[in-house]
Amino acid sequence: MLIRLKDVNSRNLVKDEIMSMESNLEIQEIRQNKSIELGITGNLSKIDVEKLRKNRNVENIIEIKEAFKKANRIYKNEDSIIKIGNKQIGGNKLSVIAGPCAVESREQLMNISKEIVKSGADFLRGGAFKPRTSPYSFQGMGEEGLKLLNEAKKVTGMPIVTELMSADLLDLFIKHDVDVLQIGARNMQNFDLLKAVGKTNKPIMLKRGMASTIKEFLMAAEYIMAQGNENVILCERGIRTFEDYTRNTLDLSSILAIKKLSHLPIIIDPSHATGKWWMVKEMAKAAVVVGADGIMVEVHNKPEEAMSDGPQSLLPRKFDEMMRELEVIANVSNKQMQV
Repeated sequence: MLIRLKDVNSRNLVKDEIMSMESNLEIQEIRQNKSIELGITGNLSKIDVEKLRKNRNVENIIEIKEAFKKANRIYKNEDSIIKIGNKQIGGNKLSVIAGPCAVESREQLMNISKEIVKSGADFLRGGAFKPRTSPYSFQGMGEEGLKLLNEAKKVTGMPIVTELMSADLLDLFIKHDVDVLQIGARNMQNFDLLKAVGKTNKPIMLKRGMASTIKEFLMAAEYIMAQGNENVILCERGIRTFEDYTRNTLDLSSILAIKKLSHLPIIIDPSHATGKWWMVKEMAKAAVVVGADGIMVEVHNKPEEAMSDGPQSLLPRKFDEMMRELEVIANVSNKQMQV
């Protein structure tokens, strides 16, 4: 429920009236342009809406019918911008997240991170803990990988993005100052994990599940936001269809749908969506044209030797080529590359 006030100075009076009806609610002040609205979430069954409408301090009441409330465009009309250090995701800036699928060694990570920052990457991605289909595949370097990511951050200045697979590892990720916690597609509906990261103040990158609908995707974001953490970044990484030529099917229409339904920023992962390095650049450009707030791609200096996802990884020179072309596309799509 969203309550628009006639007078911002009356907000405490209106809050008191609401709480007298039901005390177990969350009331958040939302600044929209020059006005303040009260966003109310929780059990609204005891709220007397008609009585509130008669309050002389209330201009309008909007009931949010969709199950996702805080993620809803009605709840917050202005696009959310997630600030991370001197970078941002959302708004008129195009964010580029790049790096290897998995951290394999200090030499590998340093070489790649130095190359991509020269090309203009904003964030460094790399998996320290890897969820793999086969239990016999490389599972990541674990805590040592987190240490190497932090070392690369100090050298390049890029904030780091890495996947959190279990709530049991959350304290370890916070200890090693991970800037953005990524929740992978396989964990999109791991509700205990979503609740756990929702209790932190860390930006959360939530990937769409491989068979989830757009509304299920937004409901997963709602789990995080319901715990108090509204720093959520959505990531479309392709969904599973009957097509098997590409790794997944990149749903570019989800960008438009989410921009209509939600205020949250959304980025695209064309590497996982296509599974083929030679498709990545063109799909990234297409995503920017339809309004994506950022791109996340995999880059490896020796893809043929990569321990994870080599076929979909760009060589550094191909990444640089993509960045030059993305800048042109961004300029005609009301976006700016970050500097």
